[in-house]
Amino acid sequence: MKKRILVFRFSALGDVAMTVPVLWSFLDKYPDHEIWFVSRPFAKDLVAPLPRVHFFPVDLKQNHKGLPGLYGLFRELKKMGPWEAVVDLHSVLRTHVLTSLFAITGTKVAKIDKGRSEKKKLTRKDNKVFKALPTTADRYRQTFGKAGLPFELQNFPGKTLYGKDSLDSKCPPWGNLGGSPLLVGIAPFAKHQWKMWPEEKMLELLKLLDERGVSVILFGGPGEEQKKLEGWVANLGMAQTFAGKLTMSEELELMSQLNIMVSMDSANMHLASLSGIRVVSIWGATHPYAGFMGYGQSQADAVQVNLDCRPCSVFGNIPCHRGDFACMERITADMVLERILEI
Repeated sequence: MKKRILVFRFSALGDVAMTVPVLWSFLDKYPDHEIWFVSRPFAKDLVAPLPRVHFFPVDLKQNHKGLPGLYGLFRELKKMGPWEAVVDLHSVLRTHVLTSLFAITGTKVAKIDKGRSEKKKLTRKDNKVFKALPTTADRYRQTFGKAGLPFELQNFPGKTLYGKDSLDSKCPPWGNLGGSPLLVGIAPFAKHQWKMWPEEKMLELLKLLDERGVSVILFGGPGEEQKKLEGWVANLGMAQTFAGKLTMSEELELMSQLNIMVSMDSANMHLASLSGIRVVSIWGATHPYAGFMGYGQSQADAVQVNLDCRPCSVFGNIPCHRGDFACMERITADMVLERILEI
């Protein structure tokens, strides 16, 4: 019987995506172990291709809501044991409740160190300590080490796991992906506005690519993002979008067909990284030094301008204190195009 590890990471999409190569690396080192990954339902397709990873969905709005719901979740998970260790890759109030309950019953528990103090020094306005911090993936890896399960991060075979052979469908829903030899994905949105390149600059880049006959796939979510992207596509000759029309596994497969992805510091950077695609990322209020670069990506492909005020935020949720949003406004369409064409 294989040894069992329980892993918590409830959100957000990008952070959950960054767990996947870490779980892969762990299982490569420990073939006699299996993982039960506890997360929100959206994460199921992310871990589905991993061998020896079982998915347990949490319902934090109903069944597992509040202290009674968390206690019920604990009881459900405890019955599924015994667990060699519980690894908390989220470290929020909900997971603290759960890990405390497991610790009381004698199960080994390890919690992630998010490096909040280091990140505060990196992003503060005055006396900034500007240095590269451990990546989120490495923090995840270190958490397993605290549980007595050390390992090194490995190259992640994302193109194999999420590529065209990973779907049963012989006729993908997107059909023809364009006639040019270069297929560029562009994901222009992010959760917070201070991580988003201004719209007029993105439209200028799309026009430049269109003039060169480059096929473009635009990525975004359903609803407002989908509507906006469909409006953009209507004015371009070589662009398509499937926003709001694909499952997570289909979107990952579509990304695996790209030559390059252009994205913000956003979930799509991490999804493209899982799919084994090189990402040209655009950074404004945030910075790769905080540890959120896509897995396997190079900082050489991060388009950014050097300003004393950067980074001003870990997550891009703090308004620009300069008032001119210079970190994004000074990034030109030609700068991003140059990086794409160099690659």
